[in-house]
Amino acid sequence: MDITQAQSCHLPAIAAIERDCFGGEAWPAELIARLLPRFTVAAEDGRVLGYLALSSVLDEGCVDNVAVAPAYRRRGVADALLDHTAKRAADMGLATLTLEVRAGNEPAICLYEKHCFITVGRRKNYYERPREDAILMTRTLSAHAENRE
Repeated sequence: MDITQAQSCHLPAIAAIERDCFGGEAWPAELIARLLPRFTVAAEDGRVLGYLALSSVLDEGCVDNVAVAPAYRRRGVADALLDHTAKRAADMGLATLTLEVRAGNEPAICLYEKHCFITVGRRKNYYERPREDAILMTRTLSAHAENRE
């Protein structure tokens, strides 16, 4: 599996995974196209298995979106994307990574906890379809913490 910067050729696959994973709350392909520089893809044999979108402001990173095609779940794709992103974020000098996850999405919460994210808050009724709270999770990046000491 290769983790690479998303290119325009990846756009149809990213948009399809987005629709499969997020249904009515999926980002439209036009938005994904505009934000493509934020996307990293996991690919194998020319197939996009999953993606992660990262944005940043000053020294704070935000995992805007992460998804793995249903057929490739539980194969380490999300782990590889999160590991790659943490390294990239540290190289960018980011101090933290933050994300929101549905309160009822226990598999995702467990995945993020495995990658050193901790719960720091809750956003009431953040998601609309269905209405659900978001758990706000943050990870302190060790490379940045070591540089400050």
